[in-house]
Amino acid sequence: MARKDALKELQARLAQRLQEVPAGEAPAWLAVECAGARLLLPLQEAGEIVEHAPPLLPLPHAQPWFEGVLNLRGHLHGVVDLAVFLGLRPPGAPHSPASRLVALNPALGLHCALRVDRLAGLRSAAQLVPLPTPPVNGADAAALGGIPAGTAAGAPAGDAPASRPAFAGELYGDNQGRTWQALRLAALARDTHFLHVAQPLPGTA
Repeated sequence: MARKDALKELQARLAQRLQEVPAGEAPAWLAVECAGARLLLPLQEAGEIVEHAPPLLPLPHAQPWFEGVLNLRGHLHGVVDLAVFLGLRPPGAPHSPASRLVALNPALGLHCALRVDRLAGLRSAAQLVPLPTPPVNGADAAALGGIPAGTAAGAPAGDAPASRPAFAGELYGDNQGRTWQALRLAALARDTHFLHVAQPLPGTA
């Protein structure tokens, strides 16, 4: 109960801070980390943050990045390990104690929550500088902490497109020299591989 009250108090303080910030400096992203990659989730496309999720209901024959199903406020949500989906970490690794679930905004029309390793606060456009999009080279993009170009996370081997996936947004740099990759959650919610959570059954591939 104490943890739940503390989380509600934190959310209330954040809401108050957002109201007090001038419009041009208002946070636009929720900053998170996944397997060492720094990612920006648009606040308008993100929903509830779940600190301590109950046990998930596993889904048979699911993709390795699909953890299971969660009942969140009366609605069933699929839970995706974002680091595994993006190819940043192999499946089966233990979760960090700091991991959280970030639900998609209900307006996106998809009941889904993303597991991230750590929350890293809020970011506004005034705190970040746009960076050039990396070349179509997976190693170069990975070195920048971005989504590898030329790959679509979750795609079967040999099916990777020749460009960055549509849900890979802009790259930004902060005043500490760190690179942040923006994700377009609305585009992610429409991504073919993201929506295809079931593995092909033997003999049907």
